[in-house]
Amino acid sequence: MNYNSTRNKNRVVSASQAIAQGISDEGGLFVPQSFPKYSIDDIKALVEMDYKGRAKKIFGDFLSDFTAEEISESVDAAYTAEKFGSENPAPISYVKDGDTEMSVLELWHGPTCAFKDMALQILPHLLTKSVKKTYSGKEAVILVATSGDTGKAALEGFKDVDGTKIIVFYPVDGVSPMQKRQMATQQGENVNVVAIKGNFDDAQTGVKKIFTNSEIKNKLAENNKLFSSANSINWGRLLPQVVYYFSAYCDMVKDGKINMGDKINVAVPTGNFGNILASFYAMNMGLPIAKFICASNSNNVLTDFITCGTYDKKRKFYTTISPSMDILVSSNLERLLYHLTDGDAEKVAKWMESLSSNGAYSVDESVKTKINSLFYGGYCDDENTLKTIKELYENEGYLSDTHTAVAVNVYRQYVEKTGDKTPTVVASTASPYKFSKSVLAAVSDEKLPDDEFLMVDELSSKTNTEVPAPLSALKEAKVRFNKECNVDEMPRIVLDSLSLS
Repeated sequence: MNYNSTRNKNRVVSASQAIAQGISDEGGLFVPQSFPKYSIDDIKALVEMDYKGRAKKIFGDFLSDFTAEEISESVDAAYTAEKFGSENPAPISYVKDGDTEMSVLELWHGPTCAFKDMALQILPHLLTKSVKKTYSGKEAVILVATSGDTGKAALEGFKDVDGTKIIVFYPVDGVSPMQKRQMATQQGENVNVVAIKGNFDDAQTGVKKIFTNSEIKNKLAENNKLFSSANSINWGRLLPQVVYYFSAYCDMVKDGKINMGDKINVAVPTGNFGNILASFYAMNMGLPIAKFICASNSNNVLTDFITCGTYDKKRKFYTTISPSMDILVSSNLERLLYHLTDGDAEKVAKWMESLSSNGAYSVDESVKTKINSLFYGGYCDDENTLKTIKELYENEGYLSDTHTAVAVNVYRQYVEKTGDKTPTVVASTASPYKFSKSVLAAVSDEKLPDDEFLMVDELSSKTNTEVPAPLSALKEAKVRFNKECNVDEMPRIVLDSLSLS
């Protein structure tokens, strides 16, 4: 299987090159030329496998220039019980919500307590193998823009991995205190973390510009290095996310919640559009998904786009209690548009150019109709996020983080509006302890402690839940990174980090 660029259909690369390079030369994203098709019998076979077996099957169908041994080695190293707490890294909790039952897919049991671990524990294995196949002898320089969770998960995945260096940029006031501490205390000799004076979109745009800066790329090439990405613009980040939707479906069948062949809906808290796009890819492979419920916070650019077909980033930016969704430029939407236009790269490139130059674009009626038939868009503000956390805990005994609560709230809106009670997978994307201040405020009427770790302890005591070990360990961890920079200084920071300035 080969891959095209979303902005140039003549740009064709192998899986390993797509992963090693991260982004196409002209700024497009790599997408598979076709999707393997799974019949109901194929999905039945997946039901009998464990998570690792399901992952190996799906990876094998997309990564055609990897050997079965290379895929098996990568999967076995990534999804261990030691890292994820059990042999199933993505378990389901069945949560009653009024007269419906949600299948809450918990994707946060990994080493950084966020769903990004599901991809970023395996990406270093895939990336280093890809670089050896396509750019033998070169050092991979991983550039990451993060709204909170990707940064720590990427740092943890790539720390001290031979042949790599990783540089993470995050908005100085756009992550939770726990997320900031996770990154600031990161161990590893090949890592660097810098806060930017701006929001996530500024960080993401800055990284994309560095990727396509010919002067910087030439300087790297002269020193036997190349850029790659650990953001979900990298195909090696997106593919692992496809697996857990198949796995969730299989587990629901095993648990008697659905019959084989029944359709499900998915509800996903959405920022950069990668997580929900992975479920769209699963549907294209044959997984019976009826509706994609796209949940946004007050930065509801995707809600408006799904509703009216115009993507307009020229709007107020909100700093919310669900910071990983504080995004106005959802990069992976470009991939969806490529598929919905039947691979019209020229059209997609024009829309992306319009977004860059004018801050907006409008899709044609054909694409809008397709989007409306597949997607429902809704949003939830901070007040209702806190209310949802409180209701889930008090009524159902389930403690949710601020992002999962957005998805639950928008799912409720969808059911109320449509009456559709199709069994639904709700993607739960982070541990509530990563956002302890907001979660504690939602479930307790008492005055909040001043210290982040006192809040963590209070939340644990109040709810009789256990603090994840990786987060409790941060209390005594030494801060290593406290540098800040302006957006226009990012290129210099990268070159300085690589001793190339």
